[in-house]
Amino acid sequence: MTDNLHEAPLSSIAQPATSKKLAWREERRLRRRRRKRGEEILAWVLVPFICFGIYWGISASFDFFGTSPGQVWDQLMQVKAMMEKRSGNPGARG
Repeated sequence: MTDNLHEAPLSSIAQPATSKKLAWREERRLRRRRRKRGEEILAWVLVPFICFGIYWGISASFDFFGTSPGQVWDQLMQVKAMMEKRSGNPGARG
């Protein structure tokens, strides 16, 4: 009795005749959705690399010149104080 079993892969169900090609607007909408999704994924990957690269570049430039951000800030404040004294600004501290 089990000799009569047919063990071939199941045949696929035929698609209904109503399935037709998408309209150009629908295709454009799908392309746009895929592109936006791809851009989002790319942004989530690239933005951290860009931020780390900027941080690394600034840090490397401070190391190259043998200074630190605190020292640069202090020097800028000294220059600002000198410029205020030179201009004779009555609101200057000092």
